[in-house]
Amino acid sequence: MIYRARRRTGSRNGALLAAGVFCMQMMAGAAQASDGRFMEVSASFPAPSGASDLCRTYSWACAGSRGRQLGSVREFDLVRQVNRQVNAVTRDVTDRQQYNMEEKWALPTRLGGDCEDFALLKKRDLIRLGVDPRKLLLATVLDRRRNAHAVLIYRSAQGDLVLDNLSNQIRPWQATGYIFLRMQDPRRPRSWVGVQNKT
Repeated sequence: MIYRARRRTGSRNGALLAAGVFCMQMMAGAAQASDGRFMEVSASFPAPSGASDLCRTYSWACAGSRGRQLGSVREFDLVRQVNRQVNAVTRDVTDRQQYNMEEKWALPTRLGGDCEDFALLKKRDLIRLGVDPRKLLLATVLDRRRNAHAVLIYRSAQGDLVLDNLSNQIRPWQATGYIFLRMQDPRRPRSWVGVQNKT
């Protein structure tokens, strides 16, 4: 009897200890999310206009599988290299000029592409180089002139970084001056979520 009572107490203490550790881990995760380095997401949003068939057309654009373990320095070198290369070789052409329609999310053609086409090409090339697709999220924003724009988010260990066809510089999301509207859901990239902008 005494042995059983002690055993129950020990197991209760172990459960309390495990619950405490779990709570500390959850608080650490919440602190990381709210420190501004990573975008906080809100409710589900519909996919942007022109992107409704994105996952059907390009399955890799919505992949949730793991990439290779490249190491953070090697991975960031690839990200920087692909951003510069795509910006250098892709001409800026509107969907209206190319497809005679307002909005179409597609890889650039030999003529070029617009902002979301640049972002798609960067995502595809980085996945092919082994970057985990779950770290590469398409996002829509209002740029500094408050025009609709699309970028690729790279979820680095240091925070969310922006790959942009308007700049070769890769910047933290909060340093762009953009208003972020929505992005692919980090947990389910086939879906889109709203972004909470810091004030």
